[in-house]
This record gives sequence, C-alpha cells and structure tokens, in this order.
Amino acid sequence: MKNDWSVKHIPFQKKHKNLPVVLSQEEVKKLLSVIDNPKYLAIASTFYGSGLRLSEGLSLKIADIDSDNMTITVRDGKGNKDRVTILPASLHEILRDYYHKCRVKPVEYIFPQKDNLFNPFSKRQTQHFIKAAGVKAGISKDVSPHVLRHSFATHLLESGVNLRKVQVMLGHRTLNSTSIYTHLAKDFLSAINSPLDLMGVNHDK
Repeated sequence: MKNDWSVKHIPFQKKHKNLPVVLSQEEVKKLLSVIDNPKYLAIASTFYGSGLRLSEGLSLKIADIDSDNMTITVRDGKGNKDRVTILPASLHEILRDYYHKCRVKPVEYIFPQKDNLFNPFSKRQTQHFIKAAGVKAGISKDVSPHVLRHSFATHLLESGVNLRKVQVMLGHRTLNSTSIYTHLAKDFLSAINSPLDLMGVNHDK
C-alpha cells in the first residue's frame, strides 16, 4: 500500500538557471591580444571562433579540419554525436601559425600534451591560462573556455545569424537551449519602448 505522501508525489522546486557570462567583442579582442603563446592563442581562438566545448576543442584531431570547405568536424560531442561547425578564416591562419611554430609537430591531436603527442592537452591547464589571460587583460568577469563558447553564440545572434544555425553549430538538442543567448544579445531589448515612454508624460511644471 502506497502512502499519499510518497516522495514521487512531492513537487520539487525547479532548479534556478542563471544567464551565462558573456564577453563583449572588445573584451574578447583584449583577451586574445594578451596571449603570447601560439598554442594557447590557437586553443582560445578555437573556443571563441568555432563555439566548441572544452573537451571538444582539446580533442580535435588534424583530420577534423577541412580547409577546403572551411569546416571543423566535432567528434563524439555531447550526447556522443558528431557535428560540423565553422572554421573561420582568421582561426585557420592562427592554427597554421601555431603549427609552423611548433618545434615538435602534432601527429594526431591538434593540441597534444607537451610530453605525449598521443594525448590531448590538459583541461585544467587550459582553464588556468584562459582565466589568467582574462585577469591580465583587465576583464572583471571570470573568463573560462565555456564563456568563450557563450560569447561565440551571442555574437553570432547579434550579427543576424539564424537561431537554428547557431543551434546546429553548438550541438544543442533543442532550440530552447540555444534561445537563452537571444536574451544576452545587446540588441535584444534595444528596440523596445517602455509603455511609460509611450504615454508621453510630461513632468515639466
């Protein structure tokens, strides 16, 4: 016999969701400008330029870069699904510069460990250098690889890219997950007039 107060009947409060942290385009520019290490610059630029998650960016392999079609194939993304995202021309040049400056060339992973070319670069070290770069650039926000991904999505929407296209590039299962970035776009509220303004109240006496 089941009790009326069985746990499954108790309504739980929905988890509060905070809006993600997003950098302005000027802040991204400042962040990248203070990164001197070619490898670090290439990693950070990949997160922002193509909207990849931390594990996705570090797991990229040379074979995933399609220079002819200017695309990046993300293998085994969230949900174990492959997807394709953009390879910006500027990121392509940054990756080429990084590759040419490597003393020991990558053979499988684009961003391998220093002492093991067959393992991807450290997640912790990546998070550390990006956070440090944010501090060096004088950015008050706590900068991380995921903040660069959030910024990628928000700036695309600000430039007029279709929400569905952004969803595909980010690898979101539904548009609901992607639509949160519309609230962060700087032009989202800019064209809205408050009803107080529409009333035309004159406070001059």
